[in-house]
Amino acid sequence: MSRSVIVMPDDTSKPILDAINAATKSLRVKMFLFSDPSLLKAVIDAKRRGVDVRVMLNPARRDGESENKESHKKLAAGGVTVKDSNPDYDVTHEKSMVVDDETAFVKSLNWETKNLTETRDYAIVTSHPHEVGEIIECFEADWSRKPFKGDEHSHMIWCCGNGRERIAQFIDGAKESLFVQNERYQDAVIIERLVRAARRGVKVHVMARPPHKLSKEKLVEAVGGMRIMQDVGIKIHKLKHLKLHAKMLLADHDRAIVGSINLAPGSFDSRRELAIAVDDKHVIERLAKIFHHDWKHSHPLDLTDQGLLEEMKAHKMKGAEKLVLEDDGKKDKNKQEDKKKDKKKKDKKKKAK
Repeated sequence: MSRSVIVMPDDTSKPILDAINAATKSLRVKMFLFSDPSLLKAVIDAKRRGVDVRVMLNPARRDGESENKESHKKLAAGGVTVKDSNPDYDVTHEKSMVVDDETAFVKSLNWETKNLTETRDYAIVTSHPHEVGEIIECFEADWSRKPFKGDEHSHMIWCCGNGRERIAQFIDGAKESLFVQNERYQDAVIIERLVRAARRGVKVHVMARPPHKLSKEKLVEAVGGMRIMQDVGIKIHKLKHLKLHAKMLLADHDRAIVGSINLAPGSFDSRRELAIAVDDKHVIERLAKIFHHDWKHSHPLDLTDQGLLEEMKAHKMKGAEKLVLEDDGKKDKNKQEDKKKDKKKKDKKKKAK
């Protein structure tokens, strides 16, 4: 099979470790976060047995927090050629690996232990020469600090580049059903497409991270996007047995997109991201099975003012004022006051007559 799917945490890290351990010529790894001890050891061991290993790590988050320093040191000490990702991008959020120039892994998961054991994540493994070749081309461009931008002719889905267009077209093509797992829903174009899909009769089911898992800076756009979708009848749920980190869209049970792209403007416009479109029957069947399982083990998100206020209070979150939230008691009180004012106005008019 030219493509296969890895599901986390169900499949464990074994398929990834097996691929690294089987490498004989080369490994190219581009990763947002890389700290899992078993994967670090496997990559260093590959170098020690003569494999040409190169690793690109994102140097820091947008807020300046650096989480790859220790891994960078360990890899370098093990003889691995490692460098920071391309500084032309605010963040390199891509998670990919190419083994022996023949097999590529396109992932939503970071190489952190929690992404291997605690989160819902996916990886697509492809041996299609044109897909593998394109991922290698981008890796070499980023390694050499040269331009690479996906366009309408690209086989893969790239940010910056064709990401927003490809995902919008994917949603527009849905006829009966659209199942989406993503952490955040902030991009206006993508939200619009999901709304239009629902209004033309597509069954849209969305899984998201609950608001308390979002940063204060992302709260307004993310909550606003989810409430807009909910207002047109889109069902929005949160996982209850795992943390959601996946970035997956499944349309009509016959095609899917999997990768690193959050549905947010920053991901499309200023980050290095990678995703892949697939239609392999066995891959689609597995993705559909997992989504239906996750949906069964999920809860509707309470996006009412009262629900959001209670969640923010429970998790000691700030930012309710930015969402212009009112609790039910205040709403009722305001309504009563408005009714009293209206009655006074009417009484004045009667007296004036």
